Amino acid sequence: HVQLVESGGGSVQAGGSLRLSCAASGYTYTTYCMGWFRQAPGKEREGVATIANSGSTVYADSVKGRFTISKDNAKNTLYLQMNNLKPEDTAMYYCAARARGCSLFVFRPREYDFWGQGTQVTVS
Repeated sequence: HVQLVESGGGSVQAGGSLRLSCAASGYTYTTYCMGWFRQAPGKEREGVATIANSGSTVYADSVKGRFTISKDNAKNTLYLQMNNLKPEDTAMYYCAARARGCSLFVFRPREYDFWGQGTQVTVS
């Protein structure tokens, strides 16, 4: 049974930082494509950043230079370091896993097989 559990969300002022974590269990973590998505009220879920099992990363234009995705294979944990946060970053953030390599459409939610419950990030 695959389980993803996010943590680290909270409320911060604009310009502040947060680090999200996603603890994964129930599968061979290193072979998976992992990603962070977010969804604001009334908006569609959008991709933020992804990381392949090779370590290669892809970022949405809106977060490039501010967010960093990383993973610790020994701990089966995915991270999202978010710096210089803006009010428009306010959303529920979700961790996602794809049970094979990253697809060409890395920011398409239906490409991912497993999802966490989300953690709220509020920037004022």
